[in-house]
Amino acid sequence: MIKLAIYGKGGIGKSTMTANLSAAFASLGKRVIQIGCDPKADSTINLLGGKAVEPVMDYLRDKDTYPTDYHEISAEGYKGVLCIETGGPTPGLGCAGRGIIATFQLLEELKLFETWKPDVVLYDVLGDVVCGGFAAPIREGYAQNVLIVTSGEKMALYAADNINRAVKNFEDRSYARVLGLILNHRNVENETQKVRAFAQERNLEIVGEIPRSDDIIRFEEEGKTVIEGDISLEVSKTFMDLARRLL
Repeated sequence: MIKLAIYGKGGIGKSTMTANLSAAFASLGKRVIQIGCDPKADSTINLLGGKAVEPVMDYLRDKDTYPTDYHEISAEGYKGVLCIETGGPTPGLGCAGRGIIATFQLLEELKLFETWKPDVVLYDVLGDVVCGGFAAPIREGYAQNVLIVTSGEKMALYAADNINRAVKNFEDRSYARVLGLILNHRNVENETQKVRAFAQERNLEIVGEIPRSDDIIRFEEEGKTVIEGDISLEVSKTFMDLARRLL
């Protein structure tokens, strides 16, 4: 089983990268679980035709009963990708990170991985703060490797550096390691050179480069990944190539 946590600055395109990778893995015949670890609970929406799955924290808060089966807190999306969203507390109340921890504990109790037997598990994690529950995928051994999504923008690289240093703090405990960077192009000046220099200074590899594409935006407006929208497009082939490389 491949277990990847995808981190990056808010708004950098983590969910787009994660959902398209899930769709790519599924298109290669793999059983895939995608777990959105963000209070916005929108990580998997483009795998589900634009319809959001009920977040786990909403279920726990609103239902009188505790889920006894993973079907109650998940939905199957494109090519059978199992979609789960942790969600978060009522806005202004509680800690969003605790929602991630509570969800992971629940999935263990429901024996999701043992029952569903995925080939690939992807965690889409809010990366501006790598503390508490947001560090759970790397700290608790849920993920084996971390992919950091960045562009050449200053604040994206700043967040990427923080995430890289946070993961390195856990290296001596045999937790997840940074597998590399995904360069999600924003077409800023000298973008490729900036990210390559950043990666070289930190001994990181750029494992994938995703071009700026209007097709991604067009299909997201239809509630689809670009893989589902048109797998023959060059940008779709880029995601497919990255999925093959990660496998």
